[in-house]
Amino acid sequence: MKRNERIRAATLTNLKNELAEAGDPERAKSSASFFKTGPGGYGEGDQFLGIRVPEQRKIAHRYLHLPLADIGRLLKSSVHEHRFTAAEILVARYEKGEAEEAEEIFRFYLAHAGRMNNWDLVDTSAPYIVGAHLLQRPREILDKLARSENLWERRIAIVSTFAFIKKRQLDDTFRIAEILLADPHDLIHKAVGWALRDAGTVSRAKLRRFLRQHYHKLPRTTLRYAIEHFPSAERANILAGIFKTPSQSAK
Repeated sequence: MKRNERIRAATLTNLKNELAEAGDPERAKSSASFFKTGPGGYGEGDQFLGIRVPEQRKIAHRYLHLPLADIGRLLKSSVHEHRFTAAEILVARYEKGEAEEAEEIFRFYLAHAGRMNNWDLVDTSAPYIVGAHLLQRPREILDKLARSENLWERRIAIVSTFAFIKKRQLDDTFRIAEILLADPHDLIHKAVGWALRDAGTVSRAKLRRFLRQHYHKLPRTTLRYAIEHFPSAERANILAGIFKTPSQSAK
């Protein structure tokens, strides 16, 4: 092994050792249950060290210099915290990088999107890499991801739009949400509901129109999350399929 290869291997090894030392076996058991790692669960086979998120982030930021090849090795790991740390490194590198590196990380992320294979991995990374990158670029890639057979790529599609919502850009959120209305998975129902809810904080009128138009296709979970910030009387109306504001109902 050449000297530079030994240095890279040692650095990656050091990172894994730090994560292992920070682990808590009891917390690992709890996390394995919480993230549905049993047979048939969305996280089936995922292994946990049991590390709190703030500690993982501290460790990740000590290894921002890792080559993308090593980050790819972390993403291939069956250990959840290895992949979470890789996602955190990518986000930090994207935010600190110049245009050329940002483009490289964006493409790397998409190439490894299937390894962001739990909801926390997606949620901690997609808005800050995919969403941020597409703010000033065409967004057709989100439509492709939304139609993917891979659950996590579909979640990336909708969660990435949180970056647009913060900029008061809502069209993509509603478009991707419409694509995902027939999705069978509860994790997508929830994510779409959260995105619609946040879009409603920018324009409640646009959210009402979307909900009225698609009411009969909306999963109940999605609908309940989407109207969380509505007044209680209006929430009750919408759940019953009545699209009138409380003041209109009183007339």
